[in-house]
Amino acid sequence: MSEITNAQAGGMSAPFAKRFGPWIFLAVTLIVLPFIFSSNIAVYTMNLMGIFIIFALSYNMLLGQGGMLSFGHAVYFGLGGFMSVHFMNYIEDEIIVLPMIFLPIFGGLIGLVFAVIVGSFSTRRAGTVFAMISLGIGELIAASSLIFVAFFGGEEGVSGDRTMGPVIMDVDFAQDIEVYYLIAAWAFVTIGLMYLFSRTPMGRMANAVRDNDERIEFIGYSQRKVRFISFCASGFFAGIAGGLFAINFEIVTEENLNALTSGVVLLMTYIGGVGFFIGPIVGAVIFTLLQTLLSNYTEIWQLYVGVMFVLTVMYVPQGLTGIMAMHIPAYRMKRLNGLLVPYIRAGIPTLMMLAGIVGFLEMIHHVRSAAVGETQMTLIGMDFDTHTVLPWVIVGILGTVGAYLTKTQMPQLREAWEVANAPLKSKEGA
Repeated sequence: MSEITNAQAGGMSAPFAKRFGPWIFLAVTLIVLPFIFSSNIAVYTMNLMGIFIIFALSYNMLLGQGGMLSFGHAVYFGLGGFMSVHFMNYIEDEIIVLPMIFLPIFGGLIGLVFAVIVGSFSTRRAGTVFAMISLGIGELIAASSLIFVAFFGGEEGVSGDRTMGPVIMDVDFAQDIEVYYLIAAWAFVTIGLMYLFSRTPMGRMANAVRDNDERIEFIGYSQRKVRFISFCASGFFAGIAGGLFAINFEIVTEENLNALTSGVVLLMTYIGGVGFFIGPIVGAVIFTLLQTLLSNYTEIWQLYVGVMFVLTVMYVPQGLTGIMAMHIPAYRMKRLNGLLVPYIRAGIPTLMMLAGIVGFLEMIHHVRSAAVGETQMTLIGMDFDTHTVLPWVIVGILGTVGAYLTKTQMPQLREAWEVANAPLKSKEGA
C-alpha cells in the first residue's frame, strides 16, 4: 500500500514540477537578485530590464503570436506612462487617494482604450497595411505630444513624485530597491498573464491567423476579431510597462512614444526571438545590458546593436532563443559533447576577427571625433596612439587572420553539427 502511495506521489510531483517549477524559479530569482547585485547601477539596470521585459512581451503578442508587424507600439507605452504620471500628480495634490502600487493599472487602461480605438480600424488587414497604419498612428501621436502641451507637457514632458502616495508597510518608494520589487512583482504577474493568454483558445487562434488567415476564415473564425483582441491585450500590457516607467523615472517625455522607442522594442523582440515566449525576455535583458553597460565603454554602442539586429535578421531569424532551441535535439540524444571542440576551434578565430573589426571601428571613430591634437585613445585598458602604424597593423592582422581561420573551421563545424543532429538508427529486429 505504501509503495502505491509513493508511486502516486511521484507521479503527481513530476507534473507539478514541470508546470510550476519555472514560475517558482522565476519568483525566487526576482527576490534574490538584489542581494547578488546590490550596487546602484545594478538596481537601475534591473529596473529597466523589468520594464523592457513587459514592453517586449506585449509587442510579441502582436508580432510573434499574431503576425502583426507594428512600427508604433510605443504609443501605448508612452500614453500609459503619461496617464500614470498625471495620476501621480493627482495623488500628490490629494485629488485622489491611491497607493502607488496600483498606478500601473491606469497606464494599462489608457493603453487599452487607445488600442481599442486604433485596433477598430487597423486590424482589418495584416502585413504592410497594418505596419503602415501603425507607423502613421505613431507619428501622429508623437507630433501631437508637442502640440497638446496641457497633457503631454511639450518638450519638457510631465514629471511627478512617486513618494507622495499613501505609505504601505513603511514603503514610500524613496529608494530604488523598493521600486525594483514593485517592478518585479508587476513583471511576474504580467508575464504570467501573457503566458496564460498564449495558452488560451484565443492565443492559439492568434497563432493560426498568423500562419494562415484565409484558412481561419474558411473554418468559421473572424481573423479581424482575433487580431483585434490580441491588439487590445497588447496595448494594455504596454500601458502597464509605461506606468512602471513613470514610477521608476518620475518623468515621461515625447521620447517615450516616438518611433525610436518603437524601434527599440522591435530590436529587443527580434534579437531575442519572436517565435518563442521567452525570446523577448532574452532580448530585453541583452539590450538593456548593452545600453547600460556597453555605453559606458564606447560611444558607438548603437552601431553594434544595429549590426547585431541585421545579422540576426539575415542569418538567425529565429533569434538568440532559437539558437538555443536548435540544440535541444542534440541534447536529447546526448550528443552535445561532440559540438564542444568544434565550437571552441571556430569560436577562438571568430573572437579574433571580431576584435579586429571592433578595434578598427573604435579607432576610426576616435580619429574622426577626437579633438585636434588628441591622438591617444584607450581600448580595453590599453593606451596607444591612433596616428601610428602599429595599432592599425595589429587590428588588420586580427581581422584578416581571424576571418581566414574561421572560414577554414566552418566545414568541420557543419560536419559535427550534422552528426550531432542525425536521427537515431532503429535497432535491428525492433
